[in-house]
Amino acid sequence: MSLSDLVRLRQARDRMDRDYAEPLDVPALARAALMSPGHFSRSFRAAYDETPYSYLMTRRIERAKALLRRGDLSVTEVCMAVGCTSLGSFSSRFTELVGESPSAYRARDHGDSAAIPACIAKIRTRPVRNGEAKPPATP
Repeated sequence: MSLSDLVRLRQARDRMDRDYAEPLDVPALARAALMSPGHFSRSFRAAYDETPYSYLMTRRIERAKALLRRGDLSVTEVCMAVGCTSLGSFSSRFTELVGESPSAYRARDHGDSAAIPACIAKIRTRPVRNGEAKPPATP
């Protein structure tokens, strides 16, 4: 893979991080990266060990967890706020990555999350995909 391809893939990943709530799809991301959708998907997976869709959904679930911990939005409102259009797909993916439904996660007591620095909260609450190790427990 060329350096210019890696730069364009990084820009696409940065766009997914920044614009996760926008309607992003592989063809649009591929066009911006000056690649065909198939080449973009294969290259993204080779560079980041996951598909563009999986990466985007992980970012969306990560943001959804933060919104659900706040507790002032319904699960449907959180689903729409993070860019998902199907509550069923959102709930299924959330449950797959987090291990519990969005409603159960929202209802659980998360302690005083304001006392935890954002950088630590991000590490501790990042969704874990199949085969990935969980982060170490904090002392």
